[in-house]
Amino acid sequence: MEDSDQTMSGVSDYYLTMESGLSIGYQEELARVQQEEGIQLGQGTHYLLARNGRGKTTLLRTLAGVLESLKGTYSLKGRCQLLSEDLSFDVELSAQNIFKSLLVKNRYKEAMALADKLELDVKKPYGKLSTGNKRKVALLVAEYSTVEGQIEILLLDEPFTGLDAFAREIFQDLWAEQSEGIVRLVSCHPDFDSMEMASSVVISDGDIVHLSGGDVPKKWGDLKTKLN
Repeated sequence: MEDSDQTMSGVSDYYLTMESGLSIGYQEELARVQQEEGIQLGQGTHYLLARNGRGKTTLLRTLAGVLESLKGTYSLKGRCQLLSEDLSFDVELSAQNIFKSLLVKNRYKEAMALADKLELDVKKPYGKLSTGNKRKVALLVAEYSTVEGQIEILLLDEPFTGLDAFAREIFQDLWAEQSEGIVRLVSCHPDFDSMEMASSVVISDGDIVHLSGGDVPKKWGDLKTKLN
């Protein structure tokens, strides 16, 4: 694995690379990259779709360096953050205090502004927030921890859990607006049939396959037949 902080100057268009033969799992293989050319992801949003238990979380944890790959290699060019599905904060802290503790001043202000748009009660103790509102806090921390001018790789594990369509659309709009120098690999269930697909998709389904360009369906529902 290669993982280093780099500015955007002099860096290739691909920030996250999974070489052919990369195999993930615990004691047994869950999924493998079999495309001869491997998988290369540039800036923007890429969705990681699979049925439960097929390796979405395992792949993200492997890329973040939390787990070792069974075989093969991958490389990251930039600073990597993993937002795990089970991330939590001190139950007594409010979202406002969490943001103030973890974010620099200008990013704190931006996070608070988006929290207001998301109708997040930033003064309520974290432990008393709903599942969806807890995810909003975690997503805001991840998004506003990024540094302008630095390559950022955000691995987001089931970030839409508990979020309604209104909140999902706000975050997707944010991702579209703030994509320069940021790679987002977002694991999701293909349950939102009406949502539009991103420009490229990674599907973990025994094989780890990269769909891009004309191979990407227009709607998530069109992918269901590809997932075993």
